[in-house]
Amino acid sequence: MIVFLLIPAGLCLLYLLAVMGRRNHPGLSRLRGWNYAHRGLHDDTRPENSMAAFRAALENGYGMELDVHLLSDGNLAVMHDSALKRTTGAEGTIENLVTGQLTDYRLGGTDETIPQFREVLELVNGKVPLIIELKATGGNYAALTEAVCKMLETYPGDYCLESFDPLCIFWLRRHRPDIIRGQLTEDYFQSNAPMPGILKWVLKNQVLNFLTLPDFVAYRFEHRQTVSNTLVRKVWGVQGVAWTLRSKSDYDTAVQEGWIPIFENFRP
Repeated sequence: MIVFLLIPAGLCLLYLLAVMGRRNHPGLSRLRGWNYAHRGLHDDTRPENSMAAFRAALENGYGMELDVHLLSDGNLAVMHDSALKRTTGAEGTIENLVTGQLTDYRLGGTDETIPQFREVLELVNGKVPLIIELKATGGNYAALTEAVCKMLETYPGDYCLESFDPLCIFWLRRHRPDIIRGQLTEDYFQSNAPMPGILKWVLKNQVLNFLTLPDFVAYRFEHRQTVSNTLVRKVWGVQGVAWTLRSKSDYDTAVQEGWIPIFENFRP
């Protein structure tokens, strides 16, 4: 009888330990209290992840979230998708481009072109904090993460790095433990992600946290009510980041619950 009680108790303990994170990174206090414009403050005239959207976020006093890809020449560009089609109308992927080609692609039918990560850093220059998403693809997680960290070495402002790929976060834990790192995730069953069911369960429930020890977990807001999120935030004290808030009511709820807000399509 005791064995039958010990087995579930042991499994519960292992689950609790699996979702642990790192709490109280001193830099987190400087990231709290800000509203973060998702891919910049974009609209019909200022495309997402464009210099115009980032300038607008700065002018309105918002922090910003942005996405970074590794180019084939080792430089870094800012764009959400790997495929160019949705944002530029062109075929191909951004990872196959070199720096000189970025200005050949127009964003959303405007005169805005794909920014270099370096250009965004020079624009912001520490004026507002940044949430920087690492867009790993094709096994380039180490090269991408290292290149981003190297470019940030002399950056004067506050920032954190996040990724859906736990390998990026694990690389940061091993090689740049000083940097604030966050695990992006969601309920992959609800979002119908094209991946094996076991992988959906692992990522949804954050059971790789014990390997990556994230300083924060960035969770899709409408999927946030999971057992793992409760354990991560309430037991381990890990900061939550809510993406992406598209209404004032969701924003108010997220802030009341203690999430750092990433917003889009309205202004808090």
